Amino acid sequence: MGKSNTLTILKHAILMERKGRSLYLKAMEHTRDEAVKSFFKDLADDEQEHINILEKQFKAFMTDGKFMAGDFENNARAVDAPQILDEAVKGKISAAGFEAVAITAAIGFEEKAVKTYAEQAEKTDDPEEKRIYTWLSTWEKTHLKKLMALEESLMERVWEDNNFWPM
Repeated sequence: MGKSNTLTILKHAILMERKGRSLYLKAMEHTRDEAVKSFFKDLADDEQEHINILEKQFKAFMTDGKFMAGDFENNARAVDAPQILDEAVKGKISAAGFEAVAITAAIGFEEKAVKTYAEQAEKTDDPEEKRIYTWLSTWEKTHLKKLMALEESLMERVWEDNNFWPM
């Protein structure tokens, strides 16, 4: 892969992470409940970490033409997606409110991120580039699992509240 193409991919990745972070911060601003604020803040903080990592990689690639070795420390696989979805969060989000809309939009962002990073990890021969994109893809999968579990919980609550369950 050429240097120009790699830099373009990194630029798109940074922009994608910034959009996700902005969405989570906006959702955090729109909620009054502290547990829900904390949920969105954690997601926004993760996206900021990804931005920082990608920006460092971008600068390293601009300077040296290669990715930096291991500038990220935590293990994305260690994150257990359902752990954050306690009843305090599930019960405080209105299925028709802004937070629910943000969750639906965020699912789209996270699906795109997972796909983008997985594809880049597959395409590259550079071990450090493969490592960073694999790590990011895995991390974004945890976000996706959290958001999808939350959306499913909201939908089930609406169905129950409105007697939409089939007999």
